[in-house]
Amino acid sequence: MFDSSLRRFKDQVGTPLVRPMSGVSPMFISILALVVGLLATYTAYKQQYIFALALWLLSRILDGLDGLIARLHDRQSDFGGYVDILTDFVVYAALPIGMVVGSPSKQHYLSLIFLLAAFYVNTASWMYLAAILEKRAAHPPETQTTIVMPAGIIGGFESIVAYGIFLLLPAYITILFAIFTGLVFITIIQRLNWARRNLF
Repeated sequence: MFDSSLRRFKDQVGTPLVRPMSGVSPMFISILALVVGLLATYTAYKQQYIFALALWLLSRILDGLDGLIARLHDRQSDFGGYVDILTDFVVYAALPIGMVVGSPSKQHYLSLIFLLAAFYVNTASWMYLAAILEKRAAHPPETQTTIVMPAGIIGGFESIVAYGIFLLLPAYITILFAIFTGLVFITIIQRLNWARRNLF
């Protein structure tokens, strides 16, 4: 929901940091974000939630820098964008799995199943839509990411915040997963309505 406006803010804050990093590969930053995200998953599994939170936030900061480095130093590529989104999906799936495996119960596993199912359907809701928009060349000229999608109530920023809340309140992950699952399905419906209005 806030991704577009926050991306401009992130670029303003991050530009002085990445300007001297012309020799750093954006792909290296993407992989580093993946590694740090998996370390966050492991520490969540070990129930070291404060460390997991710190690593989670660091991984998302790194994830925000790879694209900025690519744009600022003219190193953008479709393959880099593909790796970026792929590594993001690994981390977004792994962290809640790590939390549940580290604190197993029937309720936790059930809430995890619904959460991952919502992610699965949500992925279809925007990836295929992004492909259609690319086919129609319907993306806005100022697009800074490899792919574009209509915004919904849950985007990248909201997901970062939600995962942070999961790690801060691990005793409540059943209800927190359920709430987030509901919000993801609302986002799916929003995109479906957008597609119904715009794709005929």
